[in-house]
Amino acid sequence: MNRIQKAFQHSDGGLLNIFFTAGFPTPEDIESIITKLNDSGVNMIELGIPYSDPLADGLTIQKSSKIALENGMNLNIAFDAVQKIRTKVDLPIIMMGYYNQFLQYGFDKLMSKMKAHDVDGLIIPDMPLDYYEKFYKGKFEKANIAISFLITPETSEERIRYADKLTTGFIYVVAQSSLTGNANDISQDQKKYFERIKNMNLSNPKLIGFGIHDKTTFNNACQFAEGAIIGSAFIRCLEKYGTDGIESFIENIL
Repeated sequence: MNRIQKAFQHSDGGLLNIFFTAGFPTPEDIESIITKLNDSGVNMIELGIPYSDPLADGLTIQKSSKIALENGMNLNIAFDAVQKIRTKVDLPIIMMGYYNQFLQYGFDKLMSKMKAHDVDGLIIPDMPLDYYEKFYKGKFEKANIAISFLITPETSEERIRYADKLTTGFIYVVAQSSLTGNANDISQDQKKYFERIKNMNLSNPKLIGFGIHDKTTFNNACQFAEGAIIGSAFIRCLEKYGTDGIESFIENIL
């Protein structure tokens, strides 16, 4: 059983996954951010690998990615930071990035590095399901790296079932079809969508993301899934307060 599976097994139904961009505010902050998130009671960490063309990201994450890249952030620095932190943090750490950046890095090298540096899983929002099954599934399984796929309100039931079949981490339930970072509360239409997904009785656990930003939206999301993902709101906290604001941010969610 990997760390991701253990996290869901030991969760009481309100698992909190925090996303932040590796290298923001600076590459040197990665270890401090992860340590403080761990100490604050976060259950899982999503480490965004900055990319010059982030298709699914809103302005907040785009801005943080731009700053991280200007700071010289890259995959190898992220791997080194995770390896260093593993002596004191046993939380699941998942990397999130885009297909082209990993393709340029090389998937064989990527899998080898992830395994060697104790990264638990990967999310690639723009990688087609059939590409994964045909070209990469065997590589992920050999390295014991969990893959998590996204579904949206527009995803057909057939595609949702397909994503569930291939997923070895969790189903990332996108709360809205617009870009990340929308700060509106969860709508009735979204709740109907979450209920529909919940009633499908998928085999994998679900985390709701995109627009989750405070205690209310987090608790609402947890009524329909095993937990939720907070990204843009946390990055805004880092932007305003640096690493000093992490504990109070998490305290206001949990």
